[in-house]
Amino acid sequence: MSDPTRRTAAELADALASGETSSVELTRAHLDRIAAVDGDVHAFLQVDAEGALAAARASDERRAAGTPASVLDGVPIAVKDVLATEGLPTTCGSRILEGWVPPYDATVVARLRQAGLPILGKTNMDEFAMGSSTEHSAYGPTHNPWDLSRIPGGSGGGSAAAVAAFEAPLAIGTDTGGSIRQPGAVTGTVGVKPTYGGVSRYGLVSLANSLDQAGPVTRTVLDAALLHEVVGGHDPLDSTSIDQPLPALVEAARQGASGDLSGVRLGVVKELTGEGYQAGVQQRFDEAVQLLVGAGAEVVEVSCPTFVHALATYYLILPAEASSNLARFDAMRYGLRVYPDGVDAPSAEEVMRATRDVGFGDEVKRRIILGTYALSSGYYDAYYGQAQKVRTLVGRDFATAFEKADVLLSPTAPTTAFKIGEKVDDPLAMYLNDLATIPANLAGVPGISVPSGLADEDGLPTGLQVLAPATADDRVYRIGAAAERLLLEKWGGPLLDRAPDLAGASA
Repeated sequence: MSDPTRRTAAELADALASGETSSVELTRAHLDRIAAVDGDVHAFLQVDAEGALAAARASDERRAAGTPASVLDGVPIAVKDVLATEGLPTTCGSRILEGWVPPYDATVVARLRQAGLPILGKTNMDEFAMGSSTEHSAYGPTHNPWDLSRIPGGSGGGSAAAVAAFEAPLAIGTDTGGSIRQPGAVTGTVGVKPTYGGVSRYGLVSLANSLDQAGPVTRTVLDAALLHEVVGGHDPLDSTSIDQPLPALVEAARQGASGDLSGVRLGVVKELTGEGYQAGVQQRFDEAVQLLVGAGAEVVEVSCPTFVHALATYYLILPAEASSNLARFDAMRYGLRVYPDGVDAPSAEEVMRATRDVGFGDEVKRRIILGTYALSSGYYDAYYGQAQKVRTLVGRDFATAFEKADVLLSPTAPTTAFKIGEKVDDPLAMYLNDLATIPANLAGVPGISVPSGLADEDGLPTGLQVLAPATADDRVYRIGAAAERLLLEKWGGPLLDRAPDLAGASA
């Protein structure tokens, strides 16, 4: 077959079903692509060629016997390094977990294996998912395939870059405040944050338990729906898992691709457009909205006043939960252990202090300190308690908005990809990258980012965000697929076809 790395996951699944190709052939092609370009992109932290090829051979045997495990059986995938993988290192991008090999699989990983998807390896990320640029990885930054001098978004920049660089047709990311959707926007890929509890969090190394959610990273909306149906659904091992069936996501994506949006009400969020958004980003968003109107949708402006406080709210709740979650890395049970210099018989506290000093990066330390302060006895009510009250108001704003509109629209990220190093020493400027994505995490609602075009200023990708009520994930797929089709027609094909050829590139 023609270059399989350029095919969508749905196309690869069809080719496998028809016998046009084999899973071993597909997996080898993607492993070869990783070997060719990942030295420049650095999307992967570990590549498991042996394990992926073994899974591919097993898939081919099932296909030959007429018993494929799923529609995607044999299609390779990459997994963010925050999900536990039995027999394969899981570092969360941190020195403190360097070399740790979990004795179990996260539920998402177990479902991927059960569905027959060969796992190519683990992708790079900001340390413990704390960041918006994948510059805070202890193992070096990931580079945006559109411009190797720029960031691929974060914290899941490795997964987005792997898909954008054609190193994997599918990937899994996690989204705590936009870490699937924002990388999708700046790399020209599709990223989905499912409803909180719609995809199991068991085996996902927690950053902030009430915000984290795993989801698909792909090149098309249909591919995301296919992957979402594989990993989603109730899991008794996760106490936050929703005990109800997933909506018909693939059906919704196919319906949306038909292009008819008659009777659909689209709410443009006043607080998530305009000031603070790059001109090219805003222009592409406005054009996407007009295309949807042309397909029969009705547009209404909605106001969500508390969204202007979402960023501050998030950066109190997240550090508070993170400071609690990261207390488990005590140098006693697993991971790195460092003994303090010049101490003959160090206490457990001294070993813990030395280990955490070496094992945690600056951004992780910053958020632990902030979270511990917010939870301290003298400040709990003034900071963390108030943030939780505002979080409730954000949820109410969503509920009010969804009375007027079926879905809400905004740009996914306020700017295109910025230069590596440009904001790494300015945490507040970095945090502003999540301006449009954070409200969905605070409220637990689903969202998708679809490539909306290239900004005129720099020729880099922009993203359209679609948000829906909790458990109505099918709506984001329907509207996302409709927008994707209309934008493909406008731009004359997939945006990634316009990305530079990475062959022979050097960062």
